[in-house]
Amino acid sequence: MEVLTKLGTQILLVTVAASTALFAQSSGPDTPKNHASVADARQIVGPSVVATQRSWQARDHYTYTERDEDRRLNSIGQVKSENVDVTRMIVVNGAHFEQLMQRNGQLPSAKEQKKSDDDLDKLKHETTDEQAARLRKDQDNRAFLRDVLEAFDFRLINEEVIGGRPAYVLQATPHPGYHAHGKYGKMFSRVEGKLWVDKQDFGWIKVDGQVTQSFSMGLFVARVERGSHIIMEQTSVGDGVWVPKRIEIRATARILFLRSLGIDRILTYSDYRPAADGPYSVSR
Repeated sequence: MEVLTKLGTQILLVTVAASTALFAQSSGPDTPKNHASVADARQIVGPSVVATQRSWQARDHYTYTERDEDRRLNSIGQVKSENVDVTRMIVVNGAHFEQLMQRNGQLPSAKEQKKSDDDLDKLKHETTDEQAARLRKDQDNRAFLRDVLEAFDFRLINEEVIGGRPAYVLQATPHPGYHAHGKYGKMFSRVEGKLWVDKQDFGWIKVDGQVTQSFSMGLFVARVERGSHIIMEQTSVGDGVWVPKRIEIRATARILFLRSLGIDRILTYSDYRPAADGPYSVSR
């Protein structure tokens, strides 16, 4: 079902930063807040949000390969379905387009290839109004990042070297009394986060997160259950641009409030190239 296929992607959007940014593993026993550490944390998070916005904008101009290992489990943990898709993300008229390369080790079927070709042709010939609507949707999906400082309380808890790069380690917890803005903001109060921020250019190196209270997604279609967990690791492609390298999602969702479904999904990303320098950029 398409809505289930997109569920992991939506969870990512609420982190790829919070679906991408501020989820995290449950914190241990409460410790008194050090006011200096809180102040230091906000001095780190502010520039990191700006750096992340810049990385997201830059990523729009990169092509890359995505490997999506997707398993769905029933209520007793048995595997219901398992698929592995390899997709090349190309840039078409300024938008990313998913070009299926393999499904479960096989080339796309004739039907899948035709649908891909039709979708590509439609995007290449989209009208001005269609392009404007797409851009508005993209902006809406990213707008929640501006609310991160308001939605969370931050605490600097450590410094570590991760992937060979020195990083700040921040704990993020929902800010009491936060009033949600937009369609994703209401989820902020239901997650906690640990975030690793690069000390040199403030890029997000890693996010480790957990849902602390269940929440609904879509029009009451799916409910993401407490304990759902996501880990995102990023890598630098230079010039302060950070892009996803690996995303691991372990989630439980209740579909139409009736059927429980386990989501076990690992996405890995590779072969990032500036679109203008590679063979994958497509224009009208």
